[in-house]
Amino acid sequence: MILLNRVSKVYDNGVKGISDLTLDIPDGEFAFIVGSSGSGKSTFMHLLLKEIEPTSGDIFINSRNITKLKRKEVPYLRRQMGVVFQDFRLLQNKTVYENVAFAMRIVGAPHREIRRSVPSILSLVGLQKKAKALPTQLSGGEQQRTALARAMVNKPPLLLADEPTGNLDPDTAWEIMSLLEEINQRGTTVVVATHAKEIVDMMKKRVITLRNGEIMRDIKKGGYSDEI
Repeated sequence: MILLNRVSKVYDNGVKGISDLTLDIPDGEFAFIVGSSGSGKSTFMHLLLKEIEPTSGDIFINSRNITKLKRKEVPYLRRQMGVVFQDFRLLQNKTVYENVAFAMRIVGAPHREIRRSVPSILSLVGLQKKAKALPTQLSGGEQQRTALARAMVNKPPLLLADEPTGNLDPDTAWEIMSLLEEINQRGTTVVVATHAKEIVDMMKKRVITLRNGEIMRDIKKGGYSDEI
């Protein structure tokens, strides 16, 4: 699903975001990317989204070398991904239903498919009774579940989550992680960048620890490194 081959990213100010990183995340895996501030987590996620370009090396997603994509091809790449951020990024003037439906309209889904798929994904994340609510009427957890529904409604093979529990209380954070695990069990590859040590320790998934843009540990079923 994701393959990085000797990827480096050096910013214009000389800071190294990623340094000669080689990594393989196969289809269907659930992987945590962990590390302290400045370790390279954000650079890693931005590279996968093609928001920034590597200085050297190649990045493959679903066997396609995304470093060679033309600018006009990038939107089609991102349609193969669901993305969840710490700050939710919901459209404030649209209801829960409309926020999720918007993701389908962007890809040109027929109205009939939207009417069938949106209620189904809202049921999965437990928001069927909140379909007509605006983001301002939702709790933080409900907003993140809306964002998760929006990310998954087009059934992408890959879900990227950047600090998805950063603004949530512990109980709500566990609800979100449980949803991510269920989505993974349905076949979606899930990659989560996080500082949430307790969650990583409890879930026992693959843990990739970055430090100074390099992989320090890569454990198939482990916890958050106490050394970072």
